[in-house]
Formats: sequence, structure tokens, C-alpha cells
Amino acid sequence: MGNSTFEKDWEINFTQCYSNGRIRYSDLSNLLQLTAGEHATHVGFGFREMAKNNQTWVLSRIRLEINRLPKWMDTVTIKTWIQQLEGAKSIRNFEVFVNQQLYVTATTYWAVINTVKRGPEELAIPLGDFQTFPERFSTQKPFSKLNLTQHVKPIDSYTVKISDLDIVNHANNVKYLDWCMDRLPMELVLTNQIQVIEMNYLKELRYNNTVEINGNSTEKGYFMTVAKQQRISFALEIETR
Repeated sequence: MGNSTFEKDWEINFTQCYSNGRIRYSDLSNLLQLTAGEHATHVGFGFREMAKNNQTWVLSRIRLEINRLPKWMDTVTIKTWIQQLEGAKSIRNFEVFVNQQLYVTATTYWAVINTVKRGPEELAIPLGDFQTFPERFSTQKPFSKLNLTQHVKPIDSYTVKISDLDIVNHANNVKYLDWCMDRLPMELVLTNQIQVIEMNYLKELRYNNTVEINGNSTEKGYFMTVAKQQRISFALEIETR
């Protein structure tokens, strides 16, 4: 079981924080993904190993349940484990602690894609005796397929820039969250009102793509989409306290 669970400490620095001194939601999501990446490297199916087979892991869905947000100079312990790993798909869970207090939980759904064909593919690396934890959940509810038919209004348009791109040469997934958060009321983002964030990543975006950012308030909070030529690339649902 030694390799099957993983934990890492991170110190929150000021570049990761909003003006209220709390970590940005996008940076929180990024820390989860960095921890997942280190765990994957540790057990032999990290970025470099995957690249030998023209493969990479792509985040498809994520659900964050937030008790409170870590702040500047906090040391955050992130624990992670894989609940399920079959073929081209994986469910990975997280717990985020500060001073042994549980601040955030998350569950994520990943797919293996071929970086040349840009399509899903079974993991080419043999797993050996890697252990999964099918009964070990982290969040109160699982991630879901968001209802994309919800009514939204146009908010803004945006063109993907060089700084949005990652090493796989598409818009990095944390950027979508920033684009949306930047268009929400400031007091909503900065006053600990957000209890749940759920995201679906549907289609990749490339440099110079122009997208429409749409949104609307809901009974629970907010629903937002990022769409290219009316085809949704990203959907975000926020539940407030």
C-alpha cells in the first residue's frame, strides 16, 4: 500500500492568494493537480513516462467541497489516493488539511488521451500491484455530469493567450476557472460564500481561440459556461452557503 496513497506539504505564498489573503480557487485546484502529478510520477505513470507512449492524463471532472480556504503562509497537507483505475479512466480523491483540520475535499475524474491523435486511449503502462480504494470517498457527493441546458446569459468574450497555454499546448484547465471567477461579483469570491465548485472539462481550447463566457444565477448559486462557436468547452457550477 506504500505507493498507493500519497501526501505532500505545500506552503501558500502570496502569489497564490486573492487580495483577502486566501488562496485563489484556481491555485487550490492547481495544487491538487500538482500533488496528483507527483503521486503519478512516484508510482511510474507520471508525465515523462506517459509521454514515451504519446499519452497524458487529462482532467475531465472535478468537485471541490470547501469548509474554508487556506491563507497566505499556511502549510497545507494534501492527501490523495486513487479510488478507481480502469482502462483509460481514473477517479482520484483528495483531502486538504491545515493544522490537522480538514479544510477542503475533492474528487476528480481523469482520462488518458493520446497526445498525437488527441483522443482517449487505454493506459499503455502496466500498473503492477498498484492498489486502489474503491470504498474510500472524500466528498459528500460524487462529481457529476453537469446539466448543460441551463439558461445562461452572455457575460464577456475572451481570446486565449500565450500565458493560458500549458505544456500540452492547450489552455490549462485552471485558466478556465480564473476566467469565470474574474466575472463573478467580487464579494461572492472574497467572502467565503462558496461551498461547492463543480467543473466539467468538455473540449480543449487552443491559442487564439475566441470564446464566449456565459453565466446565470441559480437557486444554489451560479452556473457558467465557456463556449467556442456555441459549443461548450467548460461548465462550472457554484453552490453558495
